[in-house]
Amino acid sequence: QVHLVESGGGSVQSGESLRDSCTAYGDTYSTYNMGWFRQAPGKEREGVASIYRDGKQSYADSVKGRFTISQDNAKNTLYLQMNSLKPEDTAMYYCAAGSFAFTGVNSLRSKWYNYWGQGTQVTVSS
Repeated sequence: QVHLVESGGGSVQSGESLRDSCTAYGDTYSTYNMGWFRQAPGKEREGVASIYRDGKQSYADSVKGRFTISQDNAKNTLYLQMNSLKPEDTAMYYCAAGSFAFTGVNSLRSKWYNYWGQGTQVTVSS
């Protein structure tokens, strides 16, 4: 079992950058696949990025080239660097951990993740 604690988020202008962090407590962090999800008001939760145990990354088309997922296994911490932010990126962002065995678009589906962080708000104004 793993407990995820997020930090970061904030309010920025369009074109600016933010970084979210997610620290895992409990089970060995490196045994999990990690993902970032977001949910805007009135919309379903959507997968943003994922990183497999071997470091392979997957991204939603809407954030490719702007967002980067990374991790520091020594610190049990996951990161989401968000550059060139747009108003449509405004949402609550969640990190998640799962034990599935695949990468790619399917890894961006929330049903594969067992543990979730508390969420951080990202607001981008034009």
